[in-house]
Amino acid sequence: MLRARDLNRLHPIWNASPRLKTAMSSNLQPVLEAAESRRFQRVPVSLFGRYMLQSKEEYPCQTIEMSPGDMLVFGPAKPALGENVVVYLDELGRFTGPCVRVTDSGFALLVNLPMQKRDKLADQLTWYANRNVAGMREDRRHERITPLMRRTMLRLPDGREAIVRILDISSSGVGIECDFLLPLGTPIVIGATPAVVVRQFDGGFAGEFSRPLSAGSVDESTRL
Repeated sequence: MLRARDLNRLHPIWNASPRLKTAMSSNLQPVLEAAESRRFQRVPVSLFGRYMLQSKEEYPCQTIEMSPGDMLVFGPAKPALGENVVVYLDELGRFTGPCVRVTDSGFALLVNLPMQKRDKLADQLTWYANRNVAGMREDRRHERITPLMRRTMLRLPDGREAIVRILDISSSGVGIECDFLLPLGTPIVIGATPAVVVRQFDGGFAGEFSRPLSAGSVDESTRL
């Protein structure tokens, strides 16, 4: 069982001295990489929202991992290292901070929060993480059905698309047959339904829906 105190280690970057701030402006990338290496312990959290770059352009996003001091975000537009980004998550509100790493599917962001709000966020993330663990245990008991329409489109974070075959569906997830492997935690869209890869098996993988389907709505005619 995850505890809030496991997440809540003070991040040194927010107490930076003037000398460090000068170093950040003159030699930004090494400092940011060092800061991220000392980040809080992240937990897998899938939340939807939007983010705004310094250009004032906005894009949809989904968190992959979060801690009280940073977050890993899936999004279509990449900020520059050190660029300040504003993220608004539907369930947690507004966050702002510098980009410290760019990935193939998004970016990592440091989060600048006062101690009181950081403690509150640690409690919220603990609840989300424990809920996800309990939910995955519960998912194994959900009835799975084989739909009539088994072919569907799978979209990957980098924009690639592939036609795959649905093995089964439940209110919480889907089994996919395909000829390639995806890393655990990869955010995907199956048809029009967002999900995350939670298990791999020979010939495919299992995806957990970001938002479970309503109870009683899953039958042979269900289309994702």
